[in-house]
Amino acid sequence: MNDTETLGVVGGGQLGRMLAEAAAPLGIEVVVLDPTPDCPASPVARDQIVGDFDDEDGVRELASRADYLTFEIELADPDLLEAAASEFDVPVHPDPATLRTIQDKLVQKERLREAGVPVPEFRRVDDRADLEAAAAEFGYPLMLKAREGGYDGRGNVPVESEADLDALDELAGPAMAERFVDFEREVSVIGVKGETATATFPLGENFHREEILRETVVPARTDPAVADRAREVADDVLDLLSGRGAYGIELFETADGEILLNEIAPRPHNSGHYTIEGALCSQFEQHARAVTGRPLGSTELRSPIAMANLLGDGDERRPAEPAGEEAALAHPDASLHWYGKREVYPLRKMGHLTVAGDGDSDETDFDRLLDDARELRAEVTFE
Repeated sequence: MNDTETLGVVGGGQLGRMLAEAAAPLGIEVVVLDPTPDCPASPVARDQIVGDFDDEDGVRELASRADYLTFEIELADPDLLEAAASEFDVPVHPDPATLRTIQDKLVQKERLREAGVPVPEFRRVDDRADLEAAAAEFGYPLMLKAREGGYDGRGNVPVESEADLDALDELAGPAMAERFVDFEREVSVIGVKGETATATFPLGENFHREEILRETVVPARTDPAVADRAREVADDVLDLLSGRGAYGIELFETADGEILLNEIAPRPHNSGHYTIEGALCSQFEQHARAVTGRPLGSTELRSPIAMANLLGDGDERRPAEPAGEEAALAHPDASLHWYGKREVYPLRKMGHLTVAGDGDSDETDFDRLLDDARELRAEVTFE
């Protein structure tokens, strides 16, 4: 092993790419394991091992070349990570036990409820009879979620009426049902668990369509008491989970100002991409610091900020040829990030942009900030 610290990452998508970009100034080199040759992280990582996320030989090779192990996708195999970390005496963070809990949404919710974290009502669904019982208890609409394999909105199916009960067949696996939350807004906290301390970024306000995150604005436009309560829930989550790193903590703010936990991602999260320009220390740098045992950085905002995802358009998979970014590049307060994906298909996350506000949040026109981000995004195509 050379003198430079090496972080081995299972996954080399856009999160791995931005993690490698943030790790480099800290003197940390990154090696990724990803099944896609020339994956998005490969241009900025030191090296890529081509292999599936659950490839035993690939995980062992990654561990043999790393001083620390982490993952940027929940499809990583916790058993393989644990075994490879033990064999090569390499710490892995977050803890594989945390990954096991997160990977099964039913287990995740049960653990949270047992710990007193507020969550929506839910129940296990193994067959149509279970789903019918959930509908009788919760009413319509309700949310049906695949217990495993779902992330970024995948595996989530709204059930609007009895006619939609066949949606269980779409998941082709064990599921859970949740009572639909009539929320005031969807919000999230990026929390960070370090070696000796924890930290949280300001509350973000999120906008989804078709279960895909479209925009985030920070700080969230809500009552300070609600933001404080969200931070308390995030702190409870960080106390509950084991292992260092950044965590995406998705929440609902109800109409009466209560906070309910939706889901947890044990990694940097899409709703935290704004931190690259918007915070003194980004979620990616925080993750690299935490996993390698370095002190955490500041989570203070530089300014209010809006983020918009750049999603694939069209009707089919095809080579990615982005165009129309000139408006974003010319905007004095905008920053553009491409993820380096070679192919585009509908709703695929191809990049994101941010627009920073002026002054403090009390002086910011958040509607204008969001409109600017949306208008700049509208200029981008992938023809």
